[in-house]
Amino acid sequence: MLSHWQLYLILLPPLLYVIIFHYIPMYGIQLAFKQFQATSGITGSPWVGMKHFEQFFSSPSSWRIIRNTIGISLYSIAAGFAFPIMLAIALNEVRARFFKKTVQMITYAPYFISTVVLVGMLMQVLDPRAGIINQVITLFGGDPVNLMGKAEYFKSIYVWTTIWQGTGYSAVIYLAALSGVSKDLQEACVIDGASKLRRIWHVDLPSIRPTIVILLVLSFGSVMNVGFEMIFLMQNSLNLATSEIISTYVYKVGLINANFSFSTAIGLFNSVINLFLLVSANYLARKFTDNSLW
Repeated sequence: MLSHWQLYLILLPPLLYVIIFHYIPMYGIQLAFKQFQATSGITGSPWVGMKHFEQFFSSPSSWRIIRNTIGISLYSIAAGFAFPIMLAIALNEVRARFFKKTVQMITYAPYFISTVVLVGMLMQVLDPRAGIINQVITLFGGDPVNLMGKAEYFKSIYVWTTIWQGTGYSAVIYLAALSGVSKDLQEACVIDGASKLRRIWHVDLPSIRPTIVILLVLSFGSVMNVGFEMIFLMQNSLNLATSEIISTYVYKVGLINANFSFSTAIGLFNSVINLFLLVSANYLARKFTDNSLW
């Protein structure tokens, strides 16, 4: 360690970050089982056991909120997971450097749009009177539709907006993986007369399969962590039946009302479910593909 102290010094900042912001805050988990009182502190607050969990699960809206959270997340994975892979493979096959860089820039740029700005753009596009979508509908003789006010449309609007925003950014990981594909295998396929699609299917995809499996496992490990900011900004009283998720519910019921114990309990429930899904997805990946996180 003394002979390579520079490497350990580089490792120190991220290690301190994990300890300070991930391990030390675990002390506050006990809030989930206490009725927090600011004057008494965490340790001195009275113990209430499973009261906050019972309060959440006895709420008439709890299962609807859980169903919305899981539904939106699984919809996002099912609909959007393949797009970055397809974009990365398509860009990897492009030989015109200028065209490739231009497409990368155009698809990558939406990721850097602020969530507030993105939702503002979405509101303008979907506006019942001035929005381009409704203008096209009226052009063909239809009636304007308040898309943001229809609960049944909310999930699709959210999911496909996030796919548009994040596909280019997510494709970067797969492009990096594709850069490590064996050139010898590619040349052997060309010599054997394999078409471009055959080379992609038999060489490119198997080569990046470990990356695909690991990212898929990580996606299932964050099923309950649907993006708070964008959904909160898109919510209104008309679409609340399908747009209310755990994070927005905790914010409204727990944090705005200063019920920190309740919000901690729901956050702990969220984390436990995510851990279970992560371990399960990793087990299935290791069993069926021989690739996993551990």
